[in-house]
Amino acid sequence: MLPIKDTVPARNFPLVNWLLIATNATVFLLQLRAGQDVERLVQVLGIIPRAFLERPDAWEYLTLLSSMFLHGGWFHLFSNMLALYIFGDNVEDRMGSARYLLFYLLCGVAAGLVHIAFNPDSAVPTIGASGAIAGVLGAYLVLFPGARVITLVPVFFLPYFVELPAVFYLGVWFLSQLLNGTLAIVTAQPTVGGVAWWAHAGGFVAGAVLVGFFAIASRPARRRRRPIYVDEYQPW
Repeated sequence: MLPIKDTVPARNFPLVNWLLIATNATVFLLQLRAGQDVERLVQVLGIIPRAFLERPDAWEYLTLLSSMFLHGGWFHLFSNMLALYIFGDNVEDRMGSARYLLFYLLCGVAAGLVHIAFNPDSAVPTIGASGAIAGVLGAYLVLFPGARVITLVPVFFLPYFVELPAVFYLGVWFLSQLLNGTLAIVTAQPTVGGVAWWAHAGGFVAGAVLVGFFAIASRPARRRRRPIYVDEYQPW
């Protein structure tokens, strides 16, 4: 299932969300220019759980942030940025730009720490914005449980668009991360298929928990009299 758009219109221009998308895309283009040095770049800037635990220093801590802006390929980048584009604008709208940026980074750090906790002996570098974006998904689920997600489902190789409740779409996504993460533990393969499942699950939970500290506190009093619709179809 490929998400296309949601049914919640943003009231303000999502400046930080677009800057995050642009930054990730720019860094990926720089990765492509690095050529053969890209592997060294990933080793230096990615999260390596064993190194993080064996020699904890300022640089290893910094990888919790730097790893968020690296990606392993075009599909990795596209899928992450698509999810950020669809869900991030509404979350930023409810938090405000400054709070949203801090929230995004905290979720990414939390996701990295969860990945390290579940894979302490791994020497494989982990990169990607998936953990931080998972936090955005967790926040979206809390803030807009009545929203719907327009999803592309291929049926016999033909495109078919389905409007799914956000609770269902994001709930199934989260459960898939838990199931695959459990499978990774059972099979002793920390990143089955090259995916850090527990980082996704950790980021999602972090986002669902932290959203209350960011979104609720950011609502200005003057907007309380305005009708707030969780779905663009609800007024009708």
